[in-house]
This record gives sequence, structure tokens and C-alpha cells, in this order.
Amino acid sequence: MTPASDNSSDPGQVFAPAPTPAPNPVPNPVPAPVPSQRRVCVVSGSSSGIGAATVLRYAREGWDVVVNCAHRIEPAQAVADACRALGVSALVVRADVASDADCRRLAAEVEAAFGRVDVLVNSAGTTKFVAAKDLDGLQAEDFQRIYAVNVIGPWQMTRALLPLLQRQPGSGVVNISSIAATMGVGSSIAYMASKGALNAMTVGLARALGPQVRVNAIAPGMVDSPWLKQGLGAERYAATAVGYRARATLDALILPEDVADAAWWLGAGAAKTTGEVILLDAGLRLSRG
Repeated sequence: MTPASDNSSDPGQVFAPAPTPAPNPVPNPVPAPVPSQRRVCVVSGSSSGIGAATVLRYAREGWDVVVNCAHRIEPAQAVADACRALGVSALVVRADVASDADCRRLAAEVEAAFGRVDVLVNSAGTTKFVAAKDLDGLQAEDFQRIYAVNVIGPWQMTRALLPLLQRQPGSGVVNISSIAATMGVGSSIAYMASKGALNAMTVGLARALGPQVRVNAIAPGMVDSPWLKQGLGAERYAATAVGYRARATLDALILPEDVADAAWWLGAGAAKTTGEVILLDAGLRLSRG
């Protein structure tokens, strides 16, 4: 009798010498991931703000979701836990959308976990708060960093997830843009320019990826969010909010949940809408006064 090995979980088990393996054994193939029975939405930059509201919106509709962050994992985990509490699966992936390698790794992790992607929402974004008249306040490096996240990031995420999107009928990409692109106002000229580029890319990708994949964008007005309050400072934020509401026909700011509702419609519905930039500004363009 051969004694049981030290790490045996069953002390009564008897082990016999292992048989000699056949020469050149054929390795077991890695099984392909079984596609999720639920539809899957990937939202970049979804640990807070518009991204978090969007991923929660899809979870409430019964979709499995992917929560993405570039830095601190704890807020993303909290959003994922809130999604799981709704009865869906949530995968958290830390990846910088400005890194092509990170985007491709994210796509591989999503395929391994779910085997499918039905909607991609490109919500990750960054800026530098600089007054438009302060031309010396922006350097080439600022433009490059902002474009890397706001323009190249959505491009790389779309490219990395495209094979999965193309497998699903009616799939869609939703880019989160801004009225800054068309109004000439915003946190900085670099930010305005990046969102203008994102709008152009949205139309170009819609042409390139149809009819399999729809591509649209949302251009929100002033969003009531901690990110904007922190960037502007409390006093300037309050004054800007008063001025915005005074000009907006609906006398309101935009909430992250408002953008999430639009992202839900464009991603899960809007079957015959592509190449559009949807203005979501509470009627600011009508300018009451």
C-alpha cells in the first residue's frame, strides 16, 4: 500500500503509482467561453458620475455589466456591488483607455467572463480647467493627454471590443461627448476640441461599422456632478449653475441619470439610429434670454 500524500484532502484515500503517460500526449483544448444568457454592456470610466449612472441603468434592466476604472479600484467595486445587488453579474476591470494594451486586455477579460458584448459606452474622460482666454495655460502636453483619453480612448476601446460587438445583432457604441464641442464653452479649449473630434469620429465610425454596429454620441449640457464642482470650485460652480438654468428653457441642469437614460435608449433601442450626436441640454440651445 502506498501511503497517502501529505496534502491529501481525504486521509483514507489510497494512492497508487501513476501510470506512464502516453508519448506526445495531445493537450486538452481550452474550452471557449459560454456566452452570457443576458446581454452585456461595457462602460468605460464607470466608477463615478455619468459612467456609474449608466452601468447601473443597464443593470436595472437585467444586463450583465463591466465596470471600468483607470486608478482606484474601490469606487468601481462599490458600483459593481450595487449592480450585483440588482441580480446581475458585474465584472470590474482596471484599465486605462489611453493604453491600447489595456483596452485589448479588457476585451480579453470580458470575452473570458461573458463571451459577448452588446453595447459599449465610452464614458471615460478627462480635462484641465483653464479659462478660454488663458492661452498660456494650456501646453501641447495638455492637449495630448486630453486627446489620449477623450478621443484615442474611445477609438481603442471600440477597436478592441469590435469583434465581440459584431457577433451580436443590433449592437451599439455610445460615446459621451459634450455641448462644449459646439457651444465654444467648457472647462478648456483642449476639452472643447477633443469633444469636437469625438463627434467627428462618431460619424466616421457609424459609416465604417454599419450595418452590424450602430455608433452614436450624447452631448450633455452642464452636468450636476461632484467632478465638475471640484474642478470649478464651489463658488464658481454655483454661479455657473445659476446662469445655465436662467438660459435653459427647462430651467434645469443635466443629471448623470439623464445621460444614463439617453445612453440606455441609444444602446438598447434606437435600432435605426446611427451617426447621431444627441443634444441633451435642457433647452440651452433655445436660450431664453
